[in-house]
Amino acid sequence: MREFLQGARMLLRGLGQWRRSPGAMALGLIPGFLVGLVFGAALVGWGILLGEVVDDWTPFANTWDPLWATVLRTAIAVASFGAAAFLAIVSFTAVTLAVGEPFYDRIWRATELTATGKVPDADYGFWRAAGDAVRLIVRGAFAALAAWLLGLIPFVGGVLGFVVGVLLTGWLLADELTSRALSARGLDRRARRAVLRENRARALGFGVATQLCFLVPLGAVAVMPAAVAGSTLWTHAALRETPTPAHRTPDAAR
Repeated sequence: MREFLQGARMLLRGLGQWRRSPGAMALGLIPGFLVGLVFGAALVGWGILLGEVVDDWTPFANTWDPLWATVLRTAIAVASFGAAAFLAIVSFTAVTLAVGEPFYDRIWRATELTATGKVPDADYGFWRAAGDAVRLIVRGAFAALAAWLLGLIPFVGGVLGFVVGVLLTGWLLADELTSRALSARGLDRRARRAVLRENRARALGFGVATQLCFLVPLGAVAVMPAAVAGSTLWTHAALRETPTPAHRTPDAAR
């Protein structure tokens, strides 16, 4: 639990980057806002259509007792909307990081300079970000499917699906958000996963904290810059890199 809480604390430390690099952090709101509008509209549309969709999925329940038909359809609707929300969060992260690559690169560089006084040399690049985004969306679809299936379990399915969905997508978010800082240190995908496994509780703490913030309306937009900064600080802790005193406050807009 201690490691889990330390991982969550990295997101709070990422918020501190607003004081050190306000210009870069403010620019980081732009891609999240634009992508958030699209995904938010899609979720709202799904919620509006969900009642009719669930009725079409369950024509056999028309002959049931109205109480049990309502229970079944409500469970399916809740599970379906929850799974869509989890998939939207994972997809939002992937698309926003890819679209906002120049903005988040500046946040990452500013955080590296503030914390260590140097920026690693290995290039991350747009195409690597795009590839990571596609993989994240595919893995997020499987996580959403698992949450949906668990959500169909009578009585306990809603809570169980939510908890498992948060844990699975939290892990995926930690993997994606830390990929930039780890790749910049020359670590390939297999090496990055090894670092995450060695720091599993801390990775889950960071990912789950980020995921819960993303569930709050507009939380994903507001927290994304801090998540990028926090994931960089998470990498420093996981690799046991010694931070330097905060002798400078670089603004990546320069």
